[in-house]
Amino acid sequence: MKKARVWLDDQRVNYEFHDYKTAGINQAKLEAWCKLVSWEALLNKNGTTFRKLSDAKKSNLDERKAIALMIEQPTMIKRPVLERGKELLVGFASDQYVQFFS
Repeated sequence: MKKARVWLDDQRVNYEFHDYKTAGINQAKLEAWCKLVSWEALLNKNGTTFRKLSDAKKSNLDERKAIALMIEQPTMIKRPVLERGKELLVGFASDQYVQFFS
């Protein structure tokens, strides 16, 4: 997150920050994001929150279950998520940001 915000500030890109860890996120937004990128791209399986889940919750994941998990525990959403119109970029890589804004 920090690298993404620094990059955006350095490039003088206006942005609105939504902290879904504290403010939450709704199902409609996650469903819309899943239409732009896969739920696999949004769900952070490498984080401690996901790894601490029971095997039952981690098994047989599909979009519906992944969205429910991300609503229940927004820390499972990969960050940052950059949304611009109908475009979505998940994670930070400066070369991808350059492409995204060119």
